[in-house]
Amino acid sequence: MKKPIVIKKGLSNDMRFDLKDGAGSDAIHVKPVYAYAVCKLVTDSDVEGVGLAFTLGSGNKIVCQAIEYLVKHVEGKEIYELMDTFGATYKKMADDPNFRWLGPHKGVVQLALAAVVNACYDLWAKAEGVPLWKLLIDLSPEQLVNTLDFSYYEDILPKQEAIALIKNQRAGITQRESIIQTGYPGYDTSIGWFNYTDEQVLRNVEEAMNNGFTAMKLKVGAQNPDRDIRRAELVRKIAGDKATIMFDANQQWNLPQAISVCTKLKELNPYWIEEPTHPDDVYAHVALAKAVDVPLALGEHVPNKIIFKNFIQSGCMSFNQVDAVRVGGVSEFLLISLLSRKFNIPVVPHVGDMGQIHQHLVLFNHITLGHPALLLEHIPHLRDYFKHPVLISDGKYQTPMEPGMSADLLQYEYSY
Repeated sequence: MKKPIVIKKGLSNDMRFDLKDGAGSDAIHVKPVYAYAVCKLVTDSDVEGVGLAFTLGSGNKIVCQAIEYLVKHVEGKEIYELMDTFGATYKKMADDPNFRWLGPHKGVVQLALAAVVNACYDLWAKAEGVPLWKLLIDLSPEQLVNTLDFSYYEDILPKQEAIALIKNQRAGITQRESIIQTGYPGYDTSIGWFNYTDEQVLRNVEEAMNNGFTAMKLKVGAQNPDRDIRRAELVRKIAGDKATIMFDANQQWNLPQAISVCTKLKELNPYWIEEPTHPDDVYAHVALAKAVDVPLALGEHVPNKIIFKNFIQSGCMSFNQVDAVRVGGVSEFLLISLLSRKFNIPVVPHVGDMGQIHQHLVLFNHITLGHPALLLEHIPHLRDYFKHPVLISDGKYQTPMEPGMSADLLQYEYSY
């Protein structure tokens, strides 16, 4: 019989890390400060749950304040009982009447929700003594869907259909589990930050290839699009025709600009073009997809399951970049992954130096849901701050084996 573990207190921690020499920069965020709003769940045992939300600076403090409020929903709860019907608790947190007006289901509140939810899943996996990916793939379909909130999905993915979808993917699981040994393919985003010089980018491409990466991403979105085209041509030339190259505009273009620049970038055979315009503008992405036959990767800044529902149904999304620290944590990530599987849209999560968590989720997506094991973004700038940093070998994520979701940070003192 499992020993009960009760959540006694939820705490927040504001942790920020300065980046150097243009690292992390894009067309919008020119001088980012990578930051984690940390939720820690203290229990009546020696096991703690740790959940993270990712931000880019001063707003981190506000997210931490929201965490301190939302943890009231889980304090005093026994972890196995909590997770047995977690979907109901998730809904109460997401719809808390004191915070819902601030969203609903977006912005600071949603980031804080992600941190609390992720801490719950981390604690659950640690209580079971297994990594999160193992916990998730071992759940029955009924257990899994009970951790999800299907509100507003009843018309497109009712609970029983989700259960049937999971069961239908059981064929082939044994073969898909081989990825645990081989590793999950990664792609390198750190080759092409926006503020890097052309020379830095070219050196980084060569280094990435020497480290086994065959896929990499360049930041675009300059005021003068000629800069984007020149740098994109340089990357394609040095990486070669067989390399997988993506371009990321970080929402910089309006629709006419996006059509113009994407038409030119298409000639370089991109695997995808990412966030070409405002992340909430479904119509603009539909119009772009009709105007330029190029794959679009969307979802880094999409905050909730409803906007994902609209994008998935719209037909303009080629790759789903749902991020478990942008939407409402692991629970909402799994629901969106299920809907994406129904529509046969592959999930390639945005990472933002959060490969720590997503390495678990893509394994679940592939093994349990049958999503193709395409790529997982790799950004290395904060790896030294984690107790169990991601391991990359020959361009692949090596499977984490420590209990939890790999979110535990070393105890550095950062106070703001």
